[in-house]
Amino acid sequence: MVTWIVIGVAVLGLVILALAARALLVRLVPLRRAVLLILRRQAEAEALQVEAQALQERMLALQTRAELAQKSIDLIKVRRAG
Repeated sequence: MVTWIVIGVAVLGLVILALAARALLVRLVPLRRAVLLILRRQAEAEALQVEAQALQERMLALQTRAELAQKSIDLIKVRRAG
């Protein structure tokens, strides 16, 4: 009789463990999707950061060219005035 009670308690424990594991596994699917989404967004953010750096370098180069052009314009104005 005691053996059946022990077996019953063990089986009940295994059933509860299986249900808990199932609930956990059901939750893992959306978590995996969320992780993949976050990783994709991280990759997009890194790509945008690289593009932003390239644009900043291009802006600095254009600013330098604009300054040189302004100096040339100022020099031409001085020559015409003088």
